Amino acid sequence: MLRQMSRSNSHRVIPPLHSPTPSAWPEQGLHAAWLGHSTVLLKIDGIIVLTDPVFSEKVGIEIGPVTVGIKRLVAPALSCHQLPRPDLILLSHAHMDHFDRPSLRALESLKTTVITAANTSDLLRVRRYAAVHELDWGQEIRVGRLTIRGIEVNHWGARVRTDSYRGYNGYVIEGPKHRVVFGGDTAFTRGFRQAKGARSTDLAIMPIGAYEPWIRYHCNPEQAWTMAQDCGAEYVLPVHHQTFVLGHEGYREPIERLVRAAGPKSDRVCLREIGQEFHL
Repeated sequence: MLRQMSRSNSHRVIPPLHSPTPSAWPEQGLHAAWLGHSTVLLKIDGIIVLTDPVFSEKVGIEIGPVTVGIKRLVAPALSCHQLPRPDLILLSHAHMDHFDRPSLRALESLKTTVITAANTSDLLRVRRYAAVHELDWGQEIRVGRLTIRGIEVNHWGARVRTDSYRGYNGYVIEGPKHRVVFGGDTAFTRGFRQAKGARSTDLAIMPIGAYEPWIRYHCNPEQAWTMAQDCGAEYVLPVHHQTFVLGHEGYREPIERLVRAAGPKSDRVCLREIGQEFHL
C-alpha cells in the first residue's frame, strides 16, 4: 500500500475526455453520467440520484485537513458544485474509495436523503441531510417516487480493521417507469438473481476493476457481465476502473475485457469512458 501511494502521488491528475450536461436532461426517462470510479449521476423519472460520491483528489485516512491515501488518475467529470442537487445519495459501503467524507460534507443539504448500509450512518453528519436511512439486505424504503431495496453482495464493510460490523450493499432502484441495479462493490456471486423482478432491469451499474490480485473481493469483467445478466439488465454501466490504481491490471484492461465478454451484445455496454452520458 505504501509503495502504491508513493507511485500514485507523483503523477498529475488529468482532466476527463468528456463533460456531461445534466442540466439538459429531460424530466422523463432514464439518464446517467459516469463521473469517475463508482460515482454515477442518475436521473430516474425526474429524480436525481448520486451513487458513492467521491470527488476528492485523494481517498484514504483523514488527518485533520490532509488525506493520506491514493491519488486519482482522472479528475471527476463534474465537481460537487456543478452537480444538480441530488434528491438521493446511495452509499454502498464504508470503504474510503466509496464513502468519501469530504465529498459527502460538500453535498450536505436539508433537501437530500441518504441511504447507506447498516451500521455506517455514524460516519455522516446526519442532521445536515433531510434524512439518513440504513438498509440491510432485503429491506426497502420509499424516497419520493422511488423504491430502494438493499441486496446482498460478496464483499466486506469494514472501513478500518476494527469495525468489521459495518454492512455492505447493492441496491435495486425502482421508479415509476424505470429500474436500475447498483452493484456497489462485489466479488462474483449468483446473488444478483435476487435482483431480477417482474419488470426488466433497464440498467445495471457494475464494478469491473481491482480484481488482480483481489479476485476474492472484486469481480473481474467477465463475472460482472454474468452478474448483470443474472439481474436481467438490458444495459450495463461499468464502474470501479480508470480512476484509482487499486489493482495490478492495466488501465484499459477491464473495459476491454468487458466488451469482449459481451461479444455480439457489446452495444449494451453503454458507457466506456469517464464523463460519458447514457439516455433511455
